[in-house]
Amino acid sequence: MAGGEQRAPGGPERVALKKEIGLVSACAIIIGNIIGSGIFISPKGVLEHAGSVGLALIVWVLGGGVAALGSLCYAELGVTIPKSGGDYSYVTEIFGGLAGFLLLWSAVLIMYPTSLAVIALTFSNYVLQPIFPNCIPPYNASRILSMVCLLLLTWVNSSSVRWATRIQDIFTAGKLLALTLIIIVGFIQIFKGNYKELTPSSAFKFWMTPTVGHLALSFLQGSFAFSGWNFLNYVTEELVDPRRNLPRAIFISIPLVTFVYTFTNIAYFTAMSPQELLSSNAVAVTFGEKLLGYFSWVMPVSVALSTFGGINGYLFTSSRLCFSGAREGHLPSLLAMIHVKNCTPIPALLICCLATLIIMLVGDTYTLINYVSFINYLCYGVTILGLIVLRWKKPKIFRPIKVNLLIPITYLAFWAFLLIFSLYSEPIVCGVGLIIILTGVPVFFLGVYWRNKPKCVNRLIESMTCWGQKLCFVVYPQCGSVEEEASSAHSWQLVNEAAVRK
Repeated sequence: MAGGEQRAPGGPERVALKKEIGLVSACAIIIGNIIGSGIFISPKGVLEHAGSVGLALIVWVLGGGVAALGSLCYAELGVTIPKSGGDYSYVTEIFGGLAGFLLLWSAVLIMYPTSLAVIALTFSNYVLQPIFPNCIPPYNASRILSMVCLLLLTWVNSSSVRWATRIQDIFTAGKLLALTLIIIVGFIQIFKGNYKELTPSSAFKFWMTPTVGHLALSFLQGSFAFSGWNFLNYVTEELVDPRRNLPRAIFISIPLVTFVYTFTNIAYFTAMSPQELLSSNAVAVTFGEKLLGYFSWVMPVSVALSTFGGINGYLFTSSRLCFSGAREGHLPSLLAMIHVKNCTPIPALLICCLATLIIMLVGDTYTLINYVSFINYLCYGVTILGLIVLRWKKPKIFRPIKVNLLIPITYLAFWAFLLIFSLYSEPIVCGVGLIIILTGVPVFFLGVYWRNKPKCVNRLIESMTCWGQKLCFVVYPQCGSVEEEASSAHSWQLVNEAAVRK
C-alpha cells in the first residue's frame, strides 16, 4: 500500500500542510468537536444508568475531569511527537506499525464514518422537524438532506483550510450561545424557586440502586458527549506554535465544556422531572417547549447549528487521520497527497465522505454507535499507556510539556475500571468491538507487511493513484489542464514521512 515519494522538478522541496490554525481556531476545533449531538442525546442515558439526578450531575463533572486528565497526557504527546494524526501517530511511533494500523483500521472503517453519519442524521432530523411537526421525518428525506450537508462540507474542506476553520469558529460560537440560552433560562427558573429536583433530598432520591456496572455505563454515556477532546492532536502540523497553543487550547476548552455541560443539565432539571427527561426523545426540544413558548423553535435550530459544526469538525480531523496513515505507508499513497495551491488533503477528504455515505445507506448507525464508544475509549487508554512506555523507552527525548506521572496513572486506573465493568455489563457489544479491531490483522500483513507484491498488483495500485490524481485535477481546473498537471509531479507531492520538528 505504501507509495514512493514524488519530488518537484528541480529541487527536493516538499509541499506540506499550512500552519493556519491559531489559538482561537484551536479552541473552536476542540469545543466544536466535543459539543455536537452528545449533549442533546447523552443526558437521558447518563440519568437512566445513574438512578438519581444528583449522581447524574456528579457523572457529568467527573466526565469533564477525566477528559481533562486525558487532554493533559495528549498535550505532552502532541508536542513530543509533533505529527498530525493524533492517537494513530503516537501509537505507531511507540508500539509499532501493527498497533498503529489496528487503531487506524477501526477508526477509518467504523469509528469516524459512523460518528459522522449519526451527527449528520441528527442534523437533518432537527432541520426537518418544523416541516413534519407531528411525526418522524421520512427516511428518504432525512438521508438526502444528510448527504447534501456532508457533500457541501466536503467541498468546503477541500477548497480551503481557512474556510473550514472559519465555519468551525462561527458554528462553535453559535452552539455556545444556544447552550448559554439554556443555562440562563435555567438560572431564571432557579431564581423563581423552581429547583425542587436539585435539592439534596430530591437529587439523591434513587428510583433504583445503581450497581458498579450501571455506573460504568453511565460514564460511558457521558464520555460519548465528551468525545472529541483529542481532535486538535489530529492537526498538530497545521497549528501555529503548537508547543504554546496546544496546551493553551486544552486548558481553555475542557473546563469551559465541563461547565457548559454541567449547568445545561442543571437547567434541564429546573423544567423537567427525571421521569419527563427519561421519556423525552429530544431533551432540548422538550425544554424549549416547556419554557420558551413562542421561541421554542430556537432549540431545534440550535441543535441543527451544533450538529452542522460537528460534521465540519469531524470531516476536518478524520481526513487528517487518513492523510497521516497514508504518509506512513498504511493506506494507499494517493491519500497522502495534497493540493499544491489549496494545501488540503482532497483524496483523504473524499474517502472519509464516501465511507460515511455508505454507512448512511447501509448501516444501522444507532446500533453501531455502541461499538464506536467502546472502540474509542479503548484507543484512548492504549494511547495514554504509550506516554508511560515512551517515558521508559526514551527518557532523554525533549519534552516541552511533561506532566506528572500520577496524571496518566490516574486516567488509566479509571479507564481500566470502565473497560472491565463494560465488558461485564455488555459482553456482546464489547466483543463485537474487539472483533472489528482484530479484522485489521490480516489486512495489515497482506497490505502493509507484505512488501514483495506481484508486479500486476503494484501496477494496479499505480494506475489507481494516477486515475485519482487526474480526477482531482478535473474537479480543480485552476491548477492547469488535466494533461499538464497529470504529467507534472510538481502539483501533487507526498508529504515527508518524518514529522516537521522544531
